[in-house]
Amino acid sequence: HMAIVSIYLNFNGTCEAAFNFYKSVFGGEFGYFSRFGEMAETGGFKVSDAYKNQVMHVALEIGSTLLMGSDCGEEQAPHFVQGNNFSVSVTADSKAEADKIFNALAAGGAITMPMTSMFWGDYFGMLTDKFGVNWMVAFPEQEQA
Repeated sequence: HMAIVSIYLNFNGTCEAAFNFYKSVFGGEFGYFSRFGEMAETGGFKVSDAYKNQVMHVALEIGSTLLMGSDCGEEQAPHFVQGNNFSVSVTADSKAEADKIFNALAAGGAITMPMTSMFWGDYFGMLTDKFGVNWMVAFPEQEQA
């Protein structure tokens, strides 16, 4: 049995908005959703009012992958850095689905590379969404030949 790799994204106060956005793009429901305020009530942790409504943990199933995330919390907030050293990679079932996902994720964001047929055989594009998360969207055209 293989290890499972999932993607965990950290935000500085925009996690709920980001995950509602991802849910609108990919569909599905949150498998888990909790706020820092719930942790304070049940776990006895100290959480200031400013952070009670921020997301402690959220999970959205996309295909066989879990996209998870949280807000950084008040302890980590001063050290938060939006990362540009990774991208979330999505492989679509069709060219049309690739375009649909790409265009939906790009709304309010910035397209780094428009969807185009690449020399390695994929229909491929890259973008940074409105929450600062980098995405790569692909459809393996060559396999359909």
